[in-house]
Amino acid sequence: MKYTKDHEWLRVEGDVVVVGITEHAATALGDVVFVELPEPETVVAEGDEVCVIESVKAASDILAPLDGEIVAVNTKLVDNPSLVNEDPTGAAWFFKIKVDDLSVLDDLMDEDEYNDLIG
Repeated sequence: MKYTKDHEWLRVEGDVVVVGITEHAATALGDVVFVELPEPETVVAEGDEVCVIESVKAASDILAPLDGEIVAVNTKLVDNPSLVNEDPTGAAWFFKIKVDDLSVLDDLMDEDEYNDLIG
């Protein structure tokens, strides 16, 4: 997996990238009570707001980590937002994005670098 400074994880599955938030981010948010997902087929640019997460503590935006097209969303999160707290790096992925060039992931952090970031 790769990681962003915004506490997102990215995992390549075939020709798409699956995106979610890290356990560190889920813990910091507290109990998640609402998730708003993007529409499939939405074209996004890196840094665009694509999801909204609301917890008992705060609302947060999930930003697009890469340029591409949203090809799938995890609708289970709409019905069960607590999945974000229960399994942030597994069942609680947010969306899948198709990017033109997977080599852009080379610029992101690996697990060791991310662990250094969060201390």
